[in-house]
Amino acid sequence: MAIVTFRMIPLIAAAAVIGFAAQARDDGRYANSPLKGWFESLHSKGGGPCCADADGTALDDVDWDTRGGHYRVRIQGEWIEVPDDTVITEPNRVGRTIVWPYYINGRAIIRCFMPGSMT
Repeated sequence: MAIVTFRMIPLIAAAAVIGFAAQARDDGRYANSPLKGWFESLHSKGGGPCCADADGTALDDVDWDTRGGHYRVRIQGEWIEVPDDTVITEPNRVGRTIVWPYYINGRAIIRCFMPGSMT
């Protein structure tokens, strides 16, 4: 039986995140999109890749807002504060708000967030 020390916990967490990023949902539908390369180049301020458009979830304006100077999103009926280091600050080429979540034990964690125009 393996013993997990506190020093191993960050390594395990990093491996889990890398595993989630590698399990992209891009099934080829977006292979010919002119924005495919742009989506794949997106990274959060923290340096993590957002992956592709196929991995993101477009949000309606009623499912995101700001409170106290921070973005928040509604995913599966729950409001989640978006960590500042996950916000994409470059110009949004598609206009719609997109969030890239991953899930741990059914709980949504924000990998990247790109605000839209909120029209």
